[in-house]
Amino acid sequence: MNSVILCGGSGTRLWPLSRKNYPKQFLNLYSDKSLLQETFLRMRRVMPAENIYFITGENHLFNVLNQIREVYPKIEEKNIIIEPESKNTLPAVAYAVRYLLDHKYVRVSEPILFAPSDHYIADNDSFSKLVKKMANETGSYISTIGITPTKPETGYGYIKKGKKKGAFFQVLAFKEKPERYTAVQYITSGDFVWNSGMYMLSAETFVRELREHEPNTYKLFDKSLESFTKNFSKLFSVAFDRGISEKSKRIIVFEGNFGWSDVGSFDSMSEVARENNLTNERHVHIDSKNIFVHSAGNRLVATIGVEDLIIIENNDSILIHKKGRSEDVKKILAYLEQNKYPEAEHNIIVHRPWGRYEVLIDTPFYKVKKILVYPGAKLSLQSHEHRSEHWVVVAGIAGATKGDEYIVLNQNESAYIPARTKHRLENPGKENLEIVEVQTGQYLGEDDIKRFDDIYKRI
Repeated sequence: MNSVILCGGSGTRLWPLSRKNYPKQFLNLYSDKSLLQETFLRMRRVMPAENIYFITGENHLFNVLNQIREVYPKIEEKNIIIEPESKNTLPAVAYAVRYLLDHKYVRVSEPILFAPSDHYIADNDSFSKLVKKMANETGSYISTIGITPTKPETGYGYIKKGKKKGAFFQVLAFKEKPERYTAVQYITSGDFVWNSGMYMLSAETFVRELREHEPNTYKLFDKSLESFTKNFSKLFSVAFDRGISEKSKRIIVFEGNFGWSDVGSFDSMSEVARENNLTNERHVHIDSKNIFVHSAGNRLVATIGVEDLIIIENNDSILIHKKGRSEDVKKILAYLEQNKYPEAEHNIIVHRPWGRYEVLIDTPFYKVKKILVYPGAKLSLQSHEHRSEHWVVVAGIAGATKGDEYIVLNQNESAYIPARTKHRLENPGKENLEIVEVQTGQYLGEDDIKRFDDIYKRI
């Protein structure tokens, strides 16, 4: 069995935590691990790490690679499939299947589990048992996981169950997100489950269904990966549900109940925290009821005499809204984008292939950053026309190129890099390198950089 984790989404409904350059799958929302890391570790319960693949856009390659290396250092870059462009889930699945056939030579009858990277699952043991059962019984079907509903949820799609055959049900229909009255009817009937968006099928089954239901995509798919890549932009943007599963006559559903949520809004985040008794010790409340607080920086948040609120604190923005109004976050984001607020897309914590940096102080004439560099990583060899930099090592060991000189800096040691001087920072150690960088000059924009050499091919 293989799995492909879909991790190219933007997650804009969770602004200000999720940004275009760092969407929700990379966030730590419920533990010290991100949703992507949790998904990978969950898959490792049922298959070897080398059988787990990721499909994402080129702009998230190193986000995926660095995060997975934090929990499994042996992961190889070839396990990350770079989609030519974002085209929704059906083109992503097609591209991943073509890659696995052409480059990994998977058996055409071998089951592949396709799963989103940004969902929450409380009971990993129950999930693992269900996936193993699916692998044994899927055969030539498309199988999916339906979640036992706990309430008349209007934010999820539904699947209508048909006749039961052993461990699974025939699928009679897929239903879009319903109005509340319809959702109540679904729950009362007992015939419906929530659509989790997780699918298992073999390459052989996928080819058969693609040929029958999406012939235009099949014509491009039924060639080499190189040819498919060149013609990928011709594909229509369509979800796997709409293109394949809603049309297929050979689709089955395995019902699961393991504390699942798609974490699609702050209301759903709040529900997950409540249902799993996840408490926030950094929320001090007096005469306050039904308050959900999440601080990305673990800051102390105090509330007095308020109720039914969601409070989200990020390092550069704060969002407060009444519970039940999560869908209106998109209105805030639309306003920010229309008026060109930088907070709409970018965060003051910026992730790079080599690590990340956080802007601590930003003024017209000086800027202070906290920089983290992963073991073995190095920044580009570069220079700046308008600014000088002062580096102070606070943890780890730094290798610093300064003009023709190479120096090693230990904790509490520093270096000064004048403007127009070629320089490079790297981490030759086995632990994360942390430095504080102070920039001074007449212009401190991130575009004041000239690269001469870069192992991440950014020249």
